[in-house]
Amino acid sequence: MSFLSEYQGFLGAAYLWVKAAHVTFVIFWIAGLFIVPRYYIHHQATTPGSAEDRAWIEREDKARTIILTPAMLIVWVLGLMLAVHLNVFGQLWFTAKLLLVVILTGYQGWIGAYGKKLAGGHRELEDKKLRLMNELPGILTAFIVVFVIVKPF
Repeated sequence: MSFLSEYQGFLGAAYLWVKAAHVTFVIFWIAGLFIVPRYYIHHQATTPGSAEDRAWIEREDKARTIILTPAMLIVWVLGLMLAVHLNVFGQLWFTAKLLLVVILTGYQGWIGAYGKKLAGGHRELEDKKLRLMNELPGILTAFIVVFVIVKPF
């Protein structure tokens, strides 16, 4: 696809602005996906019901409601706009990328559910497992970037 043909979709000259906004909100979303599980690692070490426990609950809730959820929704809306504009549905690289974005969205759902368990005083995961889960967004993001930039298939 040539540079000029990128302007021929429904977004027209707004294409680059939508793309820039999409990348910006991807950064916000992934930052949230990195920080909230790190909060959980520290939160698990607290005594349920303590002042420190309540402080972590508040921090986690703010990060999820102010950063994670809005950023994810905006990423989805702008990303789908770009996909329609570029007509990439059906291309294998896009399908693979979309699958990984769906997995990241599910991961965010898991983050929310685990935060509610922590808030309820339940510490179900060992620190090591929680630390390993914290690596998932970075790995998936690296693959997504390769799929979008390199388009290996």
